Amino acid sequence: MNPQRSYRKFKPQQAKIDELEKSSPRFKRIYSEYELMSDELWNLENSDISNIPDDFLNAVKLQTEYLEEEIDDWLLDENNTLQ
Repeated sequence: MNPQRSYRKFKPQQAKIDELEKSSPRFKRIYSEYELMSDELWNLENSDISNIPDDFLNAVKLQTEYLEEEIDDWLLDENNTLQ
């Protein structure tokens, strides 16, 4: 059983994240997808499999970065709690 990983980038804003997840289904979906993509990226980067295409790995990184930026925007925008 894998312990739940902490997403250190957003740890200081955890209270705001919890609030947004309760008030916004869209934010909850975005954050959930970010957790999934981050886990997958970590697994891919730390696996012994050497036949993972670079373009696939780059696409996963790009998607994870996009989700991080969107989460940052939500956390910075105090007016976004009810969308």
